[in-house]
Order: sequence, then C-alpha cells, then structure tokens
Amino acid sequence: MTIALLTDALEDRPLDEVLAWCAHHDIAGVELGVGGYSPAPHLDFEALLADGGERERFTERLDAHGIELVALNASGNPLHPDISIAQAHGRALRGAVELAAALDVPRVVAMSGCPGGPRGGNWPVFAGGAWLPDMEGLWEHQWPEVIAPYWRELSTWAADAAPGVDICLELHPGTSIYNAASFLVLTEATGDNVKVNLDPSHFWWQGIDPVATVRALGAHIGFVHGKDTLVHADRVALHGVLDFRWPAGADTMPWHFCAVGRGRPLGEWRELLDALHEAGYDGPISIEHEDPTLTPEEGIEASLGGLRAAMEATVADNADG
Repeated sequence: MTIALLTDALEDRPLDEVLAWCAHHDIAGVELGVGGYSPAPHLDFEALLADGGERERFTERLDAHGIELVALNASGNPLHPDISIAQAHGRALRGAVELAAALDVPRVVAMSGCPGGPRGGNWPVFAGGAWLPDMEGLWEHQWPEVIAPYWRELSTWAADAAPGVDICLELHPGTSIYNAASFLVLTEATGDNVKVNLDPSHFWWQGIDPVATVRALGAHIGFVHGKDTLVHADRVALHGVLDFRWPAGADTMPWHFCAVGRGRPLGEWRELLDALHEAGYDGPISIEHEDPTLTPEEGIEASLGGLRAAMEATVADNADG
C-alpha cells in the first residue's frame, strides 16, 4: 500500500506547491477535489475535460514531481431535494467520472447523497434512526423513489462512458448509504463499478468495527481514506455520540476527527491494514485532514507518522508469520 493525500487540506497553496510539498514528504499520490462539497482548489475539471492539451500539461505537472493522481473526489449530494444543488453536485460527479477516464485515473470518490421526505421540501432527511411513528417508512419511500433509480442509472451510464473507472462511495452518516448493510442493499441496483471508499473514522464514532466492515465488504472496497476519530468516553457517557451542537469545538464534542494514531492505538490500525490486505486491497490510503487541533501541515505529518508506523508493524508481523 502507498500513501496519498486529499489535497483540499492545502487549499490555500497552488497545485505545484502542493505537489512539491508532497514529494518532499514522500507522499506518492494525490486525490484532487472536483466539486460537490470540495472547493476544488487544484483543478478546473471543465477546462480539463474540454482540452486535451490542458490534460497533457496537467499530467506533465504531476510527472515533474513524481506524483501519481490516484483519485478524483466529487463527494456531494446528487439526491438533494433542492434541484439546483442536486444538479450541481450531479454534474460534478459525472464530470469527475469522465475526467477520470480521460486521465486514466481508476476511481472517483463520492457520496451516495440523501433525498428529502415524502411530503416535499428542500431539506434532506436522513432515514437512519427514523424510529418515531411520524418518521416510519422513510427508507421505504426514499429507496425505490430516489436512491435506487439514481444509482442504477448512474452505474449503467458510467460503465459505458468510463469503463475501468470505479465510483467509490464514502459510507458517511447523513447520506443514505452509510454502513455495510446499506451498501449491500445498493449493490442490488448497481453494477460492480460502484464500490466503497472505506474511511474508518466514520465507523469508530458510531461504534462500528471497521475490521468487521472490511471483512463484510471484501472486494467491494475500492479506496481507503486515512483518518482517525478521538472519542471522549467521559463526554459520551453524558451526551452519547449523537450531538445536536455539531459543528462545535473539539473541547466540547463527544468525539471529533483526528490525525491517524491520535484516536485509535497503533494495534487497531495494524489490524485494519491486515484486514484490507486479506480482502485483496493493495491500493493507496489517502490522508484526509480534519483534525481541529492541528494545522493542515501538522495534521498531515501526524497522519503520515501514524500510517507509516502501522504499515511497518504490519510488514514486520507478516515477515515473522
């Protein structure tokens, strides 16, 4: 496995400076935002799609620093009940898929999205935890009406427009496909080109074991994010893991994202890497910096240290075995 970086963390730096910074820190690849929730600071996908010369010059900039483009990121909400948002995020996702094919990039990171409720409105409504009588049946409405048709059509389109490109969904609470069970339901509507971007940080705060998730998903895993979660047991004891105050400061939240190794011990990261290896995944692990206690540079460097220590321990264990 190699280490890459989602460069949105360094959005204030120009691309060539980011590439030089990555090369200096022996980061082998980059994941570049295209749109959706990403500010897309380091590429203009419409310009790149329109002009082969632009793509060639762009590739030369990467090659000059010895950096591989391992993924494009178009995470957003293409199912948003506000049609203007849905269309913008949908365009970014399709554009990312087309650009990935044009640049010979094997994957696009995305999110499944979240539609609204059956009574209309412009606000997404998440079916997870919809337990009260006036919320019952929300999934049964959203799945056949919105979720399945959208992803069935997109998977079919992508297989024709961009064969060889996988769409890797980040299993994120607040989106309709957020754990192994919901993803496996989605596979009933999509082809093999819709896979999982496994970000363990979203599992840990929910109480989900990412190792068990890897074993359940197996070959469905198409990409991995390197991000950790610090869970404050004393705060969880009072507030639980669901908190209406989000987003709020790290000093008050029951949990928050952190650099790799600052939340879970090295042994858990080693077990996760072992499980990924057993599942057949040998691709990049892309650092996503969201640690509120560190600057982007500090957070990336801390995650680098954590990931490299876990990788070295895994190699040593395999050699001893």
